[in-house]
Amino acid sequence: MSHADEMTPQAMKQRLAAEALEVEEYLGGCLKGRGIPCDLLKAMDYSLLAGGKRLRPVLCLTTAGLFGLARDAVLPFAAAIELIHTYSLVHDDLPAMDDDDLRRGMPSNHKKFGEATAILAGDGLLTEAFCLMASAGAAVEASRVLSALSVVAAAAGAGGMVGGQMLDMEYTGRADVSLDMLRGMHAMKTGALIRCSCLAGALLAGAPQEDAERISRYGEAIGAAFQIVDDILDETGDEATLGKPVGSDSGQGKNTYPSLLGLERSRELAQQQVDAAVACLSGYEGENALFLKALAQYIADRAM
Repeated sequence: MSHADEMTPQAMKQRLAAEALEVEEYLGGCLKGRGIPCDLLKAMDYSLLAGGKRLRPVLCLTTAGLFGLARDAVLPFAAAIELIHTYSLVHDDLPAMDDDDLRRGMPSNHKKFGEATAILAGDGLLTEAFCLMASAGAAVEASRVLSALSVVAAAAGAGGMVGGQMLDMEYTGRADVSLDMLRGMHAMKTGALIRCSCLAGALLAGAPQEDAERISRYGEAIGAAFQIVDDILDETGDEATLGKPVGSDSGQGKNTYPSLLGLERSRELAQQQVDAAVACLSGYEGENALFLKALAQYIADRAM
């Protein structure tokens, strides 16, 4: 591969930061003027604006751009996916779920505002996300918005992220969880929203079915890599980077890739998923394709 066919890690990080900032600025105002009670809005904004790489909306923006759709047309829809992701974090941290006191180095929403408000903040974020996605119909053909909204709803729902969280709770503390069971659970809990972020961008842009399927497979592969790396970093990272105590997964009795396979084999598996993701982009050209390839490799490199 020539240098013309690559994006350097530094260039990739600069673009990721720039696009995350664009998303951040939009998120800062997207809930204003919607009649949300002040205390509830504070709790929603507290978690929504707590930082992060904004990977999911950036993926949506980039895959839409890969097929020629302007960023401004996609931004409300892409930002909505971050609202869904944030709601899931707020609810996952609750005492009845993972019972985490920290998120991104800050007190979890329920520690800051109380459990009842945290539950409502999550509910609010999830529902407002669908308002934002529907608003994309002002700039994008309605049938495309409907298709994209449908895949996001499925990924976030009981057959996706919500069901994955249920399986995560069921599997915690069990010694009979196989690698296939772990993969299936994470494909729902983590991978589904990453995959649909990619696919939604392609659908909004009107990508042909074959291209949409390739982009979906790309998203599926990087979603798997992302979770493997997350499991690795829970054992090898530091609290400042993770934003939560190191080893919190093992401390809760969760099954992880390192607990089943060991660190080295987990790293190999993450790289295999990244290679599969990059292969899905074969034949695509331009900055968006180069960015998607570099971003996939960056995910795996975080665990090395």
